[in-house]
Amino acid sequence: MIDTSVIFVFTAFIIVVGFLFSRTGRDLKSFFAGSDEVPWVIAGLSLFMSFFSAGTFVAWGSIAYKSGWVAISMQWTMGLGALIAAIWIAPRWKAAGNLTAAEFIKERLGIKVQQVYIYIFMLVSLLIKGSVLYSVAILVSASLGYPLGYTTLILGICMIAYTATGGLWAVMITDILQFTVLTAAVLILIPLSFKAVGGWHQFLDKAPRDFFHLTSAEFSWEFLLAFALYHIAYIGGNWTFVQRYTSVRSTKAASRVGYLFAALYLISPVVWMMPPMIYRVLNPALSGLQSEGAYLYICKQILPAGLLGLILTGMYFSTSASANTTLNVTAAVFTNDIYKNIINPGATDRRLMQVARGSSWILGLGMIVIALVVPAIGGIVSFILSVASITGGPLLLPPIWALFSKRLTGKATLAITVFCLLMNIFMRLIFPFLYGEKVSTAAEMLLGVLLPFFLLLFFEIGAAARGLGGAPQYENYLEICRKRKDAARINAASQKESVGLEQNLFGLKMLAFSLFFVALLMFVISFFVKDIGRWLLITAALLVLLTGCIPLMAFKRKRGLSTPGTLSKH
Repeated sequence: MIDTSVIFVFTAFIIVVGFLFSRTGRDLKSFFAGSDEVPWVIAGLSLFMSFFSAGTFVAWGSIAYKSGWVAISMQWTMGLGALIAAIWIAPRWKAAGNLTAAEFIKERLGIKVQQVYIYIFMLVSLLIKGSVLYSVAILVSASLGYPLGYTTLILGICMIAYTATGGLWAVMITDILQFTVLTAAVLILIPLSFKAVGGWHQFLDKAPRDFFHLTSAEFSWEFLLAFALYHIAYIGGNWTFVQRYTSVRSTKAASRVGYLFAALYLISPVVWMMPPMIYRVLNPALSGLQSEGAYLYICKQILPAGLLGLILTGMYFSTSASANTTLNVTAAVFTNDIYKNIINPGATDRRLMQVARGSSWILGLGMIVIALVVPAIGGIVSFILSVASITGGPLLLPPIWALFSKRLTGKATLAITVFCLLMNIFMRLIFPFLYGEKVSTAAEMLLGVLLPFFLLLFFEIGAAARGLGGAPQYENYLEICRKRKDAARINAASQKESVGLEQNLFGLKMLAFSLFFVALLMFVISFFVKDIGRWLLITAALLVLLTGCIPLMAFKRKRGLSTPGTLSKH
């Protein structure tokens, strides 16, 4: 009863936060990009939660339970991908000056390429984020004893509600709350888990002999190499992550978003993956899809009432962060790049905001439908890896290449994308049927990344050998960029900037208030917890309380600077 109450209270609070942000999104730029005023620390933490949460507790927990340290090795490749993206790719996206990645594709490669990419992106996003919703629904339903179908529906509706209402800032503020709650909950879970297993030395003695190897038979060095290459493209080119790079003030800030992500992914996998690894020693009997519940099982076994509700809250909302981010970006793409540019070019800001919120609901309902059918297609690990290996490279690499290349054309982009997608589908679905032998996961990942890379490279070399300079589409793109920069200079001190600063200040104030609320909730829960768990929770609550002072001080400082005479400078 206590755990259920904690989940309901926190869910209600998150929805209220979303509704409070509804008055700050007055146009597409403020609703989907925070008016380019988002602090890089907030954007970086939001990026981390949006990425980290996509199956961490189910998919990665399953791998950690079965294979041990391999789960950490795999996630370190994500930090490497983020580092490379931070150095070279993120500042390019910011410098492009577009609201969405789809808008860049239209300006640089043409409207035909944009339309093909939009429809594939929306389909792939619904598939992957539907699996994310499934992962959190299975955690909550199994822990509280509710039917999986009803749990999926209710959680999905709550998830859509504050995304459709509050926009990007609402998503990012809840990302920070999720990061705070989850970090506190896991840091409480780890010492209690080691206590249950008899300490660090007992854990090392009883773990399988190969449990701390960097690789395994299924996830080899070749796979890690392919996974690292894939994540350079994924973190650098995924449209949901591009939104984080473009919502900050400068190219330098965009790079800092990536650096923060990389630093967090160096440390966090060791912390996050330890509980399911410990559970392998406590209960080595899980098999098949049962391993997807390893994280949940150790929470139920170790945590007392109250603390279980806290970590389930963190799992739910941190996992939902990924889906919320995708909903926000997908709705942005539909509203800005389909409705505004194709269906109704003369739409007013008010009408566009209505479409933005309405499309969030429609796309969210599609995500719920996908989540309901994930159990019938082999579980979340197989599902996510399959979609990633088929679509990742062909969809993400060409736009990234276009950020750097003067020669790449829309026609070549479409040919490379379609050919690589068909080849990946053949190797994943048709080849095993024809020859009775499944292609290894490492080979799939390498093919998915290297095939489009070398095709793009061969095109670039061939165009240079023929003496071709910049493609006509590239020259048109430069002209569009010049016009946009001129317009931005003219409007630099306009009401648009005032709206962005106002939204920024409100976001900082709400973040501080939300962190104080979380600290208060943790203090209340501590009265229902006994022994060491109570003192761990009180300590965590104090740390959250101190953390809440940081955005509060930033709010006061920025408010003091935002006088009429200094507005344009800040």
